[in-house]
Amino acid sequence: MLDTLDPADPSFARDPYPYYAHLRTTGPAARVALANGTDAWLVTGYRQAREVLADPRFSNVPPRAAGRPKPDSPAQRARGCLARHMLNTDAPDHTRLRRLTTAAFTPRRVDALRPRIERLTAELVADVADRLAREGTADLVDAFAFPLPVLVIGEVLGVPTADRADLRTWTYQVGSPADALPAGAVDRAWTSLHGYFTSLIARKRRTPGDDLFSALVHDEAEGGLDDGELLAMAFLLLFAGYETTMNLLASASLLLLTHPGELAAARRGGPARWAAVAEEALRHASPLEGTTWRRTTEEVDLGDGVVLPADASVLVVLAAANRDPGVFPEPDAFRPGRYDASGERAAVRAAERAAERAAERAAPHAAFGHGPHFCLGSRLARLEAEVALPMLFGADGRMPDLALAADPATLPYRPGLLVRGPRSLPVARAGSAG
Repeated sequence: MLDTLDPADPSFARDPYPYYAHLRTTGPAARVALANGTDAWLVTGYRQAREVLADPRFSNVPPRAAGRPKPDSPAQRARGCLARHMLNTDAPDHTRLRRLTTAAFTPRRVDALRPRIERLTAELVADVADRLAREGTADLVDAFAFPLPVLVIGEVLGVPTADRADLRTWTYQVGSPADALPAGAVDRAWTSLHGYFTSLIARKRRTPGDDLFSALVHDEAEGGLDDGELLAMAFLLLFAGYETTMNLLASASLLLLTHPGELAAARRGGPARWAAVAEEALRHASPLEGTTWRRTTEEVDLGDGVVLPADASVLVVLAAANRDPGVFPEPDAFRPGRYDASGERAAVRAAERAAERAAERAAPHAAFGHGPHFCLGSRLARLEAEVALPMLFGADGRMPDLALAADPATLPYRPGLLVRGPRSLPVARAGSAG
């Protein structure tokens, strides 16, 4: 009998790792029965995850685009159009789309955003401090982890500030299991996103700005992007640009609030240690729980006795791969030191400990994927975390005594298998936290 999995189950969303550890005992990939009546293969091993992500025998093209019946409702047509983005294509289409977009995410262009990110972060930290002074508590998701990346990606897209709350609602809904929301909510969200981005493209054609999306709309290199590709690109930039970074900031904040020793080490360690905190948060609490779905174009032998049949639905579970005990010692522990190459690492003198840490350095986390679909926005996400975390939690900031104001075991989490992070994160000043 197959293992069963309900991604909408709140207890699973809060802590999926025991389930993934159980699956891993049966092999690096396991066939499971999903609550929607279908079955799929979940890849949980680190080595196999990287192999699948780089193997062209695993297609990213959704089944409908591979020849199944066309959608027959406005919501299905909207979803089909927005889903034509790079993550749902194979070479050579993917190669062309990625090449047209890569220039926008060069290190130079991303690093040029640092001053703006610093200003936005400072304003949000001040707002959180003011809210704590007025009300005693604040929600770090709503007040900090959400607005920072959505403001940044809003600038990349040239989206008016007033529209960003609606975009957040719609992207949350399309990334959630339909049975976790009111009837029709997901369909309405897909239709709303399609309509919004159709209007945005028309505005950019008439009045381009200095944002990335205007440049993509008017780029004629290699024929440029057609309207359908622009719609899909806008959706991908929005979803990947803020949703994952929001979850990274929220999860990293929760980890620091519940690991005071690591927070103290970050405050002592300077920029290198804060960067290590971000890396370990990406590994320990992967903001992308799984990749987009893939299907096998032929039978594939993953080794260790696991053979995937042709036309199998396959999900690479990044959150599980990042806790593979065969790769990451103490995988369930939050230990930023495994990614810190500065003073604290150099201070470790025991030969066996040094060898263990050297092995860890040889195994980077898989939070941004691997292979041709490796996340284009990884540098931007890291930059936002490396700026935001020390400004919020640094000992010289406005809130050195920030404390969690709720039992972490009761925090609600985003349902589903795509993205993961706490939906709320109440905080207070130490001494006043409940």
